[in-house]
Amino acid sequence: MNIDNAEGPVDIRHWLRVCIAVASVLTVLAVLIGAEVGGPDVANDISTWALTILPLAAAVTCLVRSRRYTGRHRWGWAVLGAGVLSWGLGQAYTLAQTFPHGGDLPVPSLADAGYLGMILLVPVGLLILPSASQPLANRARSILDGLLVATSLVLVSWVFVVDPQYGPGDTGLAFYMKLIYPLGDIVIATMIGYMLPQRRARFRCSADLMFFGLGVIGFAFSDIGYAYLGMIDDYRSGMIVDLGWMFGFALVIVGAARPKDAEPLKSEFSSRMQMSGVMLPYIAVGAALFASVLFHIATGHSSPFVAYSRSVLILLLIGRQVLTLLENRDLTRGLEARVEERTAELYAREQQFHALIRHSSDVVTVLDAGGTVTFQSESMQRVFGYRPELFLGRHYTEVLAPEVAIRLSQAMRQVAVRPYSSVTLEIIHTHQDGRKRPSEMIVTNLVDDPHVNGFVLNTRDISERKELQEQLIHEAYHDSLTQLANRALFRDKTAAALERTDGLTVLHLDLDGFKRVNDSLGHLAGDQLLVQVADRIKGCVRGEDVVARFGADEFAVLIEAASSEEAEFVARRILDDLELPVEVGARNIHVRASIGLAQAALLDDEDEDRAEQLLRNADLAMHHAKAAGGSAFTSYRTQMRDGLIERLELENDLRAACENHDLRLHYQPTIDLDTNQVVGFEALVRWPHPTRGMINPLDFIPIAEATGLIVPLGLWVLREACRQAVEWSEAAGGRPLKMSVNVSVRQFDQLDFAETVAAVLAETGMPADRLCLEMTESVLMTDTEANLEQLVRLKALGLTLAIDDFGTGYSSLAYLRRFPVDTLKIDRSFVERLGVIGDDTALTDTIVRLGKSLGMSTVAEGIEEFGQLAALREMGCMFAQGYYFSRPVPAAEAGRLFLEGAEAPVA
Repeated sequence: MNIDNAEGPVDIRHWLRVCIAVASVLTVLAVLIGAEVGGPDVANDISTWALTILPLAAAVTCLVRSRRYTGRHRWGWAVLGAGVLSWGLGQAYTLAQTFPHGGDLPVPSLADAGYLGMILLVPVGLLILPSASQPLANRARSILDGLLVATSLVLVSWVFVVDPQYGPGDTGLAFYMKLIYPLGDIVIATMIGYMLPQRRARFRCSADLMFFGLGVIGFAFSDIGYAYLGMIDDYRSGMIVDLGWMFGFALVIVGAARPKDAEPLKSEFSSRMQMSGVMLPYIAVGAALFASVLFHIATGHSSPFVAYSRSVLILLLIGRQVLTLLENRDLTRGLEARVEERTAELYAREQQFHALIRHSSDVVTVLDAGGTVTFQSESMQRVFGYRPELFLGRHYTEVLAPEVAIRLSQAMRQVAVRPYSSVTLEIIHTHQDGRKRPSEMIVTNLVDDPHVNGFVLNTRDISERKELQEQLIHEAYHDSLTQLANRALFRDKTAAALERTDGLTVLHLDLDGFKRVNDSLGHLAGDQLLVQVADRIKGCVRGEDVVARFGADEFAVLIEAASSEEAEFVARRILDDLELPVEVGARNIHVRASIGLAQAALLDDEDEDRAEQLLRNADLAMHHAKAAGGSAFTSYRTQMRDGLIERLELENDLRAACENHDLRLHYQPTIDLDTNQVVGFEALVRWPHPTRGMINPLDFIPIAEATGLIVPLGLWVLREACRQAVEWSEAAGGRPLKMSVNVSVRQFDQLDFAETVAAVLAETGMPADRLCLEMTESVLMTDTEANLEQLVRLKALGLTLAIDDFGTGYSSLAYLRRFPVDTLKIDRSFVERLGVIGDDTALTDTIVRLGKSLGMSTVAEGIEEFGQLAALREMGCMFAQGYYFSRPVPAAEAGRLFLEGAEAPVA
C-alpha cells in the first residue's frame, strides 16, 4: 500500500504492521491488568515489566527515526528518544528493586530521577526540532503557556480534590514530587499543541509529533491518577491507572515508526482552533483564580499552597506579557520593514509602468462607458504626431474619422456583453502631417475592472508591416529577378482564362545551353542575360498576354484568343529575336531557346486541374523540342505522354536506390558572419545513378515527393546527418555543430513525425539543440492549425526550426508570429540582387530586421561574391551559405573543414 506526497509514493505496509502489533499488545495488557488475571501480584508484575519494556522500545524507535534525518531533525528526535529512555531506565530501577516480591518504592527514589529526566529532556528535544520560522520569544512563550495551564490545573485540582483529602501536615517532598509529573506532562502537551500548526505549515505533515503529543496526554492521565491515589494512599502498581502510561508509550512508538514522508493530514487547523489555543492559558488562569476565590470564601482562610500557586501564576503571566511585548516589537519592526519594502516596490513598478507606457510602440487609450477619453498615453505624439492633451475629456466621435468611429462603436458593443473580452480591428488613422497610417486596434472591455473602469484601446502603427506584407505578396507571385509573373501567378491566370474560353495557348520556353553561361561567366552574367531575355519576350507579345518566369532559365507565355497559327507565329518571332546577340558587359552572347506549345482545345474534359495539365503539356512539348536539337518550337501532341514512361523508370530506379542505400549525402557549410568560422552544415541528398551519372535533386526529389518515397528517404537523411554530426563533434573534442536537415510536406504530414525525430535523436545521441529542421513556407500554409500543433511538438524536443527560401512563397506575418520558428533562411534570389539592380537591398534588409524583431536568426543563401557578403554583414545577417564559401561536398571533405576549424574567406 502506498500514499502519495510531494516526494513521491511511500510504502506504509511496515508501519501498518507495527500499528497492528502495538494494538494487539495493548489489548492483551488491558485485559490482563483490568481483569487482574492471576491476582493483584501478577497484575503488579505484568504492569512493571510492561512499563519497563514499552518505554525502552519507544526510545529505540525514536532513535531509529532520528537516523532518517540530518541537522536539527536528527538531534531533536535523538533528545526525545533520550527522554523516553530516561523514563524507561527509572522504571527498570523500580523493577530491579521490587521483582519478584512486588511492592512500590518510596518517593522520592533513584527511579524518580529517571522519570524527571523525561520531563526535562522532552521539552529540550521539542525546542530543537525545526519549525516554521519564529523568534526565540515565541518559543519561550510556548513553555510559559504550558506552565500557566499546568499550574492553573494544579491549583483547581488542589481546591476541589486535594485540599478536602489532605490535612495541614500531609504535604511534603513526596507530595510535591507527585505533582511535578502531571505538571510536566501538561507543559509538554501544551508545547506540542503550539508546535503542530507551525510544523504543519512548513513540512505539510505533523502526524509523528501528533502521536507523540497524544502519548503525553496518556502520561498525564496516569500521572494525575497516580498523584491522586498516592495522596489517599490507595495506589499500587498493576492498577488500571497504569494503562495510561502504556497507551502513551505505544502512541510514541506508532508516531516514531511512521514513514518519514507520509501523506499530509487532510484536516487543517482552522482560525477558530488557533484562536482557542491562544486563549487557552488565559482561560486556565481565569479558572484557577476563580477556584482560589471560592476556596477563600468556603474556608475563610488562605492556604500557603494556593497563595504560592497564585504568585507563580502572576509571575508567569508577567513573563508571558513581556515575551508577547518583545514578539510584538519584532513583528512591528518586521511589518514596518515589509511595508517600506512593499512601498518602494510599488513605486518602482509604477515608475516602470509609466516608462513602458511612455516609450511603448502602442498607443494606449481608455474610454469610459460613455465613450469619453479618460486616459491617453504620451506615445500618441510619437506615433501619430498629436499631443495627448488634445484627447482627454473628449468623446471619441469628436477625435476620430466618422468611418473609424463607427467601427469602434461596433467593436465596443461587441465586447460590452462580456467583461475582459477583446476584439481586433484594422483601421486607417490620419497622422498629423496628413498621411494615412494603417493601424491595428485591440479593444478590451475592462469596464468592470475597478482600476480601469473603461474600454482600453491599444493601437499600433502597422504601415511598415503592411508595406512589407505587400512586398512579400508581390514577391510571392513575381520573379524577383525579372519582375515577371512566377509559376503560381501564371497558373492562376491560366485557370482564370480557361474559365472564359478554350481558345488559348501556353508557350513554355527553356534556354538552350544556359548552364554553360553560368559556369563560364558566373551567375551574375547569367542573371543579366535572363533580364534581357525577359525584355525580348515581352517585346514579342501583346500587352494583354501574360509572360512569366518559372525559375532558372524557364519562361512561359499565355496567349488568349489566338489560333494555333498565331501562337506558332509568336513562338517563331521569339526564336528569331533571340537569335540576335545579347550584350552582357563587354561580351555578346548568342542564346537559343526551345519552346513547347500546348492548346487548351486538346485538353481532356476529365482532367480535374485543366490549368496544371495545360502547363504540363507545354512542358512535355518543350522537352521534345529540346530533345530534337533545340532552337525550335514543338506543339503538344497526345503521343507525347509516352515520355512519362521515362519518369516511371526513374521512379523505379529511385525506389531501388533507396532500398540498396545508393544515395549519398553532401554537406554545405554554414558560416558565422561574426567569426567567419564553420558552425554547421546543411545535409543535401545526392543520387549517383549507375548509368545516368549524378542526377539533379530537382529531378528525383519531386518524384520522391509524389510517390511517398520521401518519407523513408527523409528518415535516412535525418538519421545519417545526425550520426555524422555526432561523429564530427566527438572527433573535435565536443565542439558543437549545428546540422540542418530539410523536411518535406509529406514528412511533415506524418502524425508521428515528432516521435520519429525524437527516436532518431535518442538512437544517434544527437543533442536536440544542435539539430535544425528546415521547411518551406508551403509547409506552414497548409492546414495551419494541425501544422502549428506539429511544430509545437517538434519545438518541445528542443530542436531549432527554420523557414527555407523565405520570401519566395506567401505566408502572412500573422502566421509567422504564431509559429515557433527560430530561423529565416533568405532565398538566394534576394541575395543575387544585392549590388546588381540599383543596389536593391531594401527587401533583404527588411527581412533581416523582421527576423531580429521576432527574435529569429537569419541565414543568407547563395552568396557568391564578396559584395553580397559585405552587404549582408552591414545589414546584421548572422549566418551565410553559398559557393563563395564552399559547394556542397562529400562527408570526408566536410569533416575536414570542420575538424581543421577552417575559416571562411573574408576578402
